[in-house]
Amino acid sequence: MRYDLLIIGGGAAGFFTAINVAENDPDLKIAILERGKEVLSKVRVSGGGRCNVTHAEFIPDALTKNYPRGEKELKGPFHSFMTGDTMEWFESRGVVLKIEDDGRIFPVSDSSQTIIDCFLSETKRLGIKVLTNHSVKDFYKEKESWKIVTSQGDFETVKLLIATGSNPKIWSKLRDLGHHTVDAVPSLFTFNIKDSRIKELPGVSTNSCVRVKNSKLSSEGALLITHWGMSGPSILRLSAWGAIELNSYNYNFEILVNWLQDYSKEQALNLLKALKNKNPKQQVSKYAQFELPKRLWQSLVRASGIEQTTRWADINKLQLSKLSEELTNGVYKVNGKSTFKEEFVTAGGLDLKEIDFKTFESKRHKNLYFAGEVLNIDAITGGFNFQNAWTGGFIAAKAITSKK
Repeated sequence: MRYDLLIIGGGAAGFFTAINVAENDPDLKIAILERGKEVLSKVRVSGGGRCNVTHAEFIPDALTKNYPRGEKELKGPFHSFMTGDTMEWFESRGVVLKIEDDGRIFPVSDSSQTIIDCFLSETKRLGIKVLTNHSVKDFYKEKESWKIVTSQGDFETVKLLIATGSNPKIWSKLRDLGHHTVDAVPSLFTFNIKDSRIKELPGVSTNSCVRVKNSKLSSEGALLITHWGMSGPSILRLSAWGAIELNSYNYNFEILVNWLQDYSKEQALNLLKALKNKNPKQQVSKYAQFELPKRLWQSLVRASGIEQTTRWADINKLQLSKLSEELTNGVYKVNGKSTFKEEFVTAGGLDLKEIDFKTFESKRHKNLYFAGEVLNIDAITGGFNFQNAWTGGFIAAKAITSKK
């Protein structure tokens, strides 16, 4: 079967590209090849089943700051298509969106099925073939065409777009074509920590600064204590920017947590001394200080060797020093990781130096395009990974239909 455009990968990036190509040139014969029996499965589980479509950051350079890998390369593309364009694209197709307080953007329906239905109805309206259970076995260039061998038969196309995400078999075929790939490692994950100081504190959240010991990796923001360890924006950001380094440690390392975020140990010690002088008869653990959650404060007081009934006047210098250390420089041993909710994001993919980001076309092979997480681009949680897919798909579609 011969097509003008074949897309390998029935996910968000593949559908978005196909729809835009068909709208730009309705006469093109287009098909999406999906190896499984269902399409858009990652869209279905994204955002806890609500589909975090994008993020309310409307300045291109600021938007790129959310990408540990791809920040430099996405600056140009985001000036062509970004958050506002994404919102307009979906809303013009009947998908009403909302911006939540944290900047995440969801369909008003709070259901990923709304996005899936939009894609499926658009592909049907535009005559795009969606071929499921078509596992790609091989693809190669033959003269001016691409040949694709699948479990359900062979195909031929003038233009080929890869939108498979982290698929080892596809990456292997790309290497056969002379491309280079960066090995995939987990990017968004939480930290497994067994520590008496946080064992009884699941659900407690506060702003903090977290650093990886003996490393330059650090992050600030809300930290959430969980049943298995630590999560929240500060931990997820650290996992994203440190994906490769933390993988090299086999996810066994130590972190330093500053629960006061902006205070040094010396500053904290001075403030504790002031509290000792101001409230000599008050029990140390009774009233939380520094706007910390009470349970966290009491746990750190205990960890400093201070009894529950101890008054400020009875604290000695060693205990004050220990408490200031626990507050600003507590050491926690990380032993493993956990996937963040149902979402699994990886760092790794096609080497970005081999892509023309004005067209998302391969620099090595004419009429070979890419979109989404097949590229070595990943982002923190919040809709940014989908925005990369939308931007890449839109620009690739424009390039595909402008080259006759």
